[in-house]
Amino acid sequence: MSKKSSRKSSVKRLDKKLYKEELERLQIELVEMQRWVASAGARVLVIFEGRDAAGKGGAIKRVTEYLNPRHARVVALTKPSKRERGQWYYQRYIEHLPAKGEIVLMDRSWYNRAGVEHVMGYCSDEEYQTFLRQTPILEQLLIEDGIILIKYWFSVSDEEQQARFVSRLEDPMRRWKLSPTDVESILRWEDYSRAKDAMFAATDTPGSPWWVVESDDKRSARLNSISHLLSRIPYERLEPEQISIPDRPKADDYDRPPIDKFNFVPDIAAELGK
Repeated sequence: MSKKSSRKSSVKRLDKKLYKEELERLQIELVEMQRWVASAGARVLVIFEGRDAAGKGGAIKRVTEYLNPRHARVVALTKPSKRERGQWYYQRYIEHLPAKGEIVLMDRSWYNRAGVEHVMGYCSDEEYQTFLRQTPILEQLLIEDGIILIKYWFSVSDEEQQARFVSRLEDPMRRWKLSPTDVESILRWEDYSRAKDAMFAATDTPGSPWWVVESDDKRSARLNSISHLLSRIPYERLEPEQISIPDRPKADDYDRPPIDKFNFVPDIAAELGK
């Protein structure tokens, strides 16, 4: 067997109908959970990490799909600027931490230093070792301050990752997801494996554990991660504010401007059926 992977990708997809039914139920629960977070002034930080094409983005999208964007944010930072490179490493991430009543989902995080920066040589060994030493301390401080911190590692087999890369290459709507760094990760599979093992050894702590999501089947991964996320937040069901929709009043003597005074977008949809 190849040293690359101890498990083969024989993906059995969860039935689509079952997936959609359970996803809808979980997304209703997410809305309930967010209502409690906003009411209680809780602070929730969820970190999504994993190999390239492991399904982090898809899971985040399903989590946030029906949430109120005033109380839920996705943080996906680009590479640091020259000024940010001169800051304390964690500084640009800390400014995105949740305030009271907020849920923040990080699509990659400070763990870039333990993964791509270390493997690709973008940081020094001293910076890397400092990161492994400081991160558990930082996370413990966040937790002691009341932040609910949850960390997910999306795990994908090498065969499935390869298939997803090929799919992205052939899809004009997802081609942007495929970068030279992603392609390089194929050649450095074992380097990334070692980096992940070292990262877990240093930062998988009792107070801030890593939760592994098997993600060869994206549907199952989404349901499993959302279900687990809900279980980690001590939310209570709150009665929604009572709202009554009034009858629309009768029109008064208001005269609308002539319709030809407005600019309308072309109705290309009307042409589709012709």
